[in-house]
Amino acid sequence: MTILEVIQRSTEFLAKRGVSSPRLQVELLLAHVLRLPRMRLYLEFERALTAVELETLRELVRRRGQREPLQYIVGSASFCGIELALDRQVLIPRPETELLAERGWKFLQERSGAGGPPPLALDIGTGSGCLAVALALKAPPAQIHATDLSAEALVLARRNAERHQVCDRVRFYQGDVFAAVPPDLRCDLIVSNPPYIPTARIDTLEIEVRDFEPRTALDGGADGQDFYRRIAAQAPAFLRPAGRLMVELDEDGAEATCELFRGEKWTIEAVEADYNQRPRILIAHRTRA
Repeated sequence: MTILEVIQRSTEFLAKRGVSSPRLQVELLLAHVLRLPRMRLYLEFERALTAVELETLRELVRRRGQREPLQYIVGSASFCGIELALDRQVLIPRPETELLAERGWKFLQERSGAGGPPPLALDIGTGSGCLAVALALKAPPAQIHATDLSAEALVLARRNAERHQVCDRVRFYQGDVFAAVPPDLRCDLIVSNPPYIPTARIDTLEIEVRDFEPRTALDGGADGQDFYRRIAAQAPAFLRPAGRLMVELDEDGAEATCELFRGEKWTIEAVEADYNQRPRILIAHRTRA
């Protein structure tokens, strides 16, 4: 069977199972199997697949047809142009979180250019390490500290830090929110993409999210605000006077989150929109004790 025939048949298979952009998904899986750039497939449509290649692809397409996310199947995802190892222990990084990373590294770059010691950043709930690694890569010589409750997630995050050679500037801690952070740590920046989906809403999410991504990284409690409450209350102890807090928002609960932070005496500098013009990034500083 040729590459073109495989693409056509597999696309029909995925389309019948409700997979979005089925042809693109097939092409990405096939490029992964053949270890080729995706666009190279178009130059080799008449190439016949070997029996091993065909069987390997069939298994991956079968998994995608069961709605397992492509990133878990191939074991990686791109984030801010950085290739990250992934598995089902961590969330798949979203384009919206790239906005948070960009705001964070620009702030750290400004701090680095101001002279003095390297700035410090703290990433709460690091997951795959996407934010921590991106900050370290884009804002040297900043020092990054990162926490996660999951030991399995931290294994993956360390692997990603090693892969991108930033281990000397990223330190990981296992613990719940701020519990494992050294009590004397004072940061210029605290970032977080916390769990923020209200518990009852999780079962309404698309199958790829609901059935495959780790629930603990999604569930923000009954109103979606549980982790924001803890961050708003506990973050001041770890933030320098001129420091900034940047967190990703759930667009449906953004106003409630803003009110929560105001109630904890935070000054909100900005609520920035994502690519769909929905409120997504909260930037705040603490003005008084």
